[in-house]
Amino acid sequence: MANSGLQILGFALALLGMIGLVVGTIMPQWKMSAYVGDNIITAISMYEGLWMSCAFQSTGQMQCKVYDSILQLNSALQATRALMIVSIIVTLAGLGVACMGMKCTNCGGDDKVRKSRTAMGGGIIILIGALCAIVACSWYANDIIRAFYNPFTPVNTKYEFGSAIFIAWAGAFLTVVGGGILAASCPKSKGRPSGPKYPISNPRSTGSNKDYV
Repeated sequence: MANSGLQILGFALALLGMIGLVVGTIMPQWKMSAYVGDNIITAISMYEGLWMSCAFQSTGQMQCKVYDSILQLNSALQATRALMIVSIIVTLAGLGVACMGMKCTNCGGDDKVRKSRTAMGGGIIILIGALCAIVACSWYANDIIRAFYNPFTPVNTKYEFGSAIFIAWAGAFLTVVGGGILAASCPKSKGRPSGPKYPISNPRSTGSNKDYV
């Protein structure tokens, strides 16, 4: 059986990872303006996220605008937004399933083998959610890199990685570790005997083997 402490550790890491995914999805700093070239203007910093774009001024003021239409967004942004939402929902469902299978909870009955299998199933679901987040962040990062090194991209519209994408990556990593620990909760199957075992009696002790003249 899996150790109850390891199950709690895996659940806590997966929960922290899901919080990181939620925070990273909401934050608008998925990419920020890159200051490259000869003419550098640092009065205004531009940020773009999954839901809005923001302009941060040197005075400390920030103005954000929500995207008007989803059809105007590029395919990478639409895919990243969808995958991050799916990742959060799947991870949350996996946490619920894993919670029912943990040893420290009373949900799911008293069968320890079945509870361990339930925790393992929850860990697998969490890993699927983490995989969606990793694909989303990597897809969005690849789009940033391609646009940055594209020679036809104007210098003042080049972007680099923002803090939100690193938070989302860290959340996905914690979710993978937590889900992996929970997925290792599968109990070891014990070999069943092929049939009932009976004591073998010694025929000499029963007196059945006697010499007759």
